Amino acid sequence: MKKIALVTGASSGIGKSCVEIFAKNGINIIAVARRLERLIELKDNVENRYGVKLLPVQLDITDKTAVSDYLTNLPDDWKDIEILINNAGLSRGLDKLQDGNIDDWEEMIDVNIKGLLYVTKAILPGMVKRNSGTVVNLSSIAGHETYIGGNVYCATKAAVLHLSKAMRMDVLGHNIRVISIDPGMVETEFSIVRFHGDKEKADKVYENITPLTPDDVANAVYFTVSLPQHVTIEDMVIMPTQQASATLNIKNYK
Repeated sequence: MKKIALVTGASSGIGKSCVEIFAKNGINIIAVARRLERLIELKDNVENRYGVKLLPVQLDITDKTAVSDYLTNLPDDWKDIEILINNAGLSRGLDKLQDGNIDDWEEMIDVNIKGLLYVTKAILPGMVKRNSGTVVNLSSIAGHETYIGGNVYCATKAAVLHLSKAMRMDVLGHNIRVISIDPGMVETEFSIVRFHGDKEKADKVYENITPLTPDDVANAVYFTVSLPQHVTIEDMVIMPTQQASATLNIKNYK
């Protein structure tokens, strides 16, 4: 019987790459995202290429009721989720706090913290009952290092790190691993979202530097999950070689 992994934010970027690497390694996937058409395309792709099953789930993880109703009432063939990848997350803006947009703050808090909690609350009790499972939370170098304009985003990713540590304490004795993966610069739709769709501004973030790719991060995720169950990579920071801190990289190094 194939293992089942649930991946949030599965329609693009790191989430999509996680779906692909898990499918390549014979794991069935519950792919959660808001953009159903992308999930359907992903389903056709991985099922045809890898012979696994993919259940596309159109879901806004900030909707507490919808998350609970759907994920606690999955079809019988999909209930025993062995791997949870809490990947969905975003950043909005780079304003100083005094100039910040409260709607942007609430969106980051709702997705990066509350959404992660809602999904985990729906899935973790089943892992505890079965005494088996792995939870991977996608944090960021921003969870370790604060930078100008990063205020609320950095706070949400620091929260993910602390929640990961708390989860490890809470599930101790139930053979469940909790892993935090914390990337530096990754070229995805992240900057486009941060700058509210300004692609020109987003592209400049990655000019003259070689950032991580979504596949780089997904490979790290799969590595941690594929280790023996008694081994937990508690926290992994992954940086491009041309980046030395949250704000120091080859472009601004002197």
